[in-house]
Amino acid sequence: MKYTASLRRFEGAVAIVTGGASGIGRALAEALAQRGARVVLADLQGDLAEEVAARIRENGRQAAAEGLDVTDFPAINRLVERVLQTEGRLDYIFNNAGIGILGEARLFELEDWYRVLDVNLRGVVHGVQAAYPLMVRQRFGHIVNTASLAGLFPYPLLVGYCATKHAVVGLSTALRLEAAPAGVRVSVLCPGPVRTRALLDGGKFGRKVQPIPPDVLKSITELQRPIQPGQFAERALRAVSRNKAIIVIPFRWKIAWWLYRLSPGLGLYLGAKGLALFKHTLERSVPKPPL
Repeated sequence: MKYTASLRRFEGAVAIVTGGASGIGRALAEALAQRGARVVLADLQGDLAEEVAARIRENGRQAAAEGLDVTDFPAINRLVERVLQTEGRLDYIFNNAGIGILGEARLFELEDWYRVLDVNLRGVVHGVQAAYPLMVRQRFGHIVNTASLAGLFPYPLLVGYCATKHAVVGLSTALRLEAAPAGVRVSVLCPGPVRTRALLDGGKFGRKVQPIPPDVLKSITELQRPIQPGQFAERALRAVSRNKAIIVIPFRWKIAWWLYRLSPGLGLYLGAKGLALFKHTLERSVPKPPL
């Protein structure tokens, strides 16, 4: 079959957003719908995804919700096939669902490693495997994978998360080269801190492997000057529309990434200083047991 259609910028496009019920995923879904896309919010929290989709529809836009576990490949494959049958095309898939496991790696259980790998890496692989062959057949499409600054820098205390996000960056940039001749675009989002439910808490389905007081987590987050999810989504979609490969937001973190690439040794030194400061702050905040 010869396809004559092409990727729609956003107006009239069809998009799937995993992890679309909250945080960055919700902001991306709302921004896509505002631009005229028909959006499917796929999330393990199916009821919450439907609430968000209903609000989008109340504003005169098009959205549907789907309960989805990204670690279940048959489920995401069925979703992609159903969207194709219903809409006749798939312009975008945002593989966004993710979790964090916070704490020193020496405290991890094997299941912690498996869980973060399953959601953050296999979840992206499943989205790619379901959507990419379809996009190759239709000769257009854009795969947008959510990584993190932790995919570009070393992030102690988020070692498993860091490993998966580095993998997502590598997957995305390598696939981008393969996909281009077929007319398929691939981008990777690397957000800095965003003011959502704190990733340092692991998110809804992650966890902390050591007790860290909420005020300590909040102070660390605020030091990094998080941006609002809506701000991130607006900037991200502008970069996606320009087919940027690695999308680092906000810009100050892009400068930090450039400096790290120029001097990895300096980056590791600063990371070690940051870790030492965190441990010192934690020791002062956790009451010592009575003698």
